[in-house]
Amino acid sequence: MDYTLRRRSLLAEVYSGRTGVSEVCDANPYLLRAAKFHGKPSRVICPICRKEQLTLVSWVFGEHLGAVSGSARTAEELILLATRFSEFAVHVVEVCRTCSWNHLVKSYVLGAARPARPPRGSGGTRTARNGARTASE
Repeated sequence: MDYTLRRRSLLAEVYSGRTGVSEVCDANPYLLRAAKFHGKPSRVICPICRKEQLTLVSWVFGEHLGAVSGSARTAEELILLATRFSEFAVHVVEVCRTCSWNHLVKSYVLGAARPARPPRGSGGTRTARNGARTASE
């Protein structure tokens, strides 16, 4: 999902004065550290302070991820996680390390595809009529 329209609307509110800068420049220290160590620089300049390029931080969430869920990950780590775990969500947040602007940019699902389950009753054993096993079984 892309959050471009929501971002545009929020910025319009800030530029018009209906929403204060302090309400949108509220990145917590954990997010700022994640931007420093796990983030990927973007080409987009901060829409609030216009002093630096925004950093994109990818957060992963999923019940099968265990302790990894809720943490920031690099692009390389996302690829590795996608091969090891079934479906999990990735939320990409843009953050300015100067003024603390942050906004959800997009979210998507990654993960290894689970093999299709065989239809019920075809558990791999051959049966004769009425469900009786054959002599070869």
